[in-house]
Amino acid sequence: MTLPGERAERAERGTVAPAGPAELLATWEAGLVQHDAGRSLLLHRAARPDAGTDELLSVPVGEREADLLALRRALFGERMQVRVECESCGEAMEFDLDATLLGGRTRTPDGPLRVTEGEWVVDFRLPTVADLAAAGSEASGPDEARRLLLARCTVSAVRDGRTVPADRLAESLPEPVQRRLAEAAGQADPAADVTLNVACPECGEATPAELDISSYLWTELDNWARDVLLDVHLLATAYGWSEPEILALSPLRRRYYLELCADA
Repeated sequence: MTLPGERAERAERGTVAPAGPAELLATWEAGLVQHDAGRSLLLHRAARPDAGTDELLSVPVGEREADLLALRRALFGERMQVRVECESCGEAMEFDLDATLLGGRTRTPDGPLRVTEGEWVVDFRLPTVADLAAAGSEASGPDEARRLLLARCTVSAVRDGRTVPADRLAESLPEPVQRRLAEAAGQADPAADVTLNVACPECGEATPAELDISSYLWTELDNWARDVLLDVHLLATAYGWSEPEILALSPLRRRYYLELCADA
């Protein structure tokens, strides 16, 4: 099997340096008892091991997504296999995606963004990882999560010269203003939402598919970890080596010993 360490020599300067097998297994083990937000944080910590938890939670969502995409490329390469079901006819679609085309890091604004629409003037900041986690844990559905995000990220809102409290924005902010806010946030932090429009080969209709890089990467890490543990089991049984000794072997030597075990 291909191990993440084999990708390290191919990583370009400035990309994420892959952690070793033991560190990746520790990340996987810790994530088994976590939900999505906890796993995302663990993966982000693997991508930026020198950053503290508070720093990781305070970055804009798009910055985290870019970090996770860089980690994914460093560990598993540039090719991503995507599966989508057509919304119109139900056809299962599968295709390869070049990860280098996604989630490029962009410079986010240092201060609040401003949207002016009609009688409204709204200053807001980009949602952070902490904002997203809080909205997800407190909301009962996507609509409520959007309302909570709006309230958390609004710095000030003025309607016709009068200040509107952030907790009342969801019920008073017109749809055109909310749309402008979403557009401004998307332009300032494009990596926060990577949505693919996939044309169905059967019916020709396009299906929007949001790429959740955190879930995608966790699934790949989970598959890799279970394969590695099987390798450890086989080599420990055959040679009596410990797990640290087996993980310390280069991927090439490990594969060679596994082939010897299979031929025995």
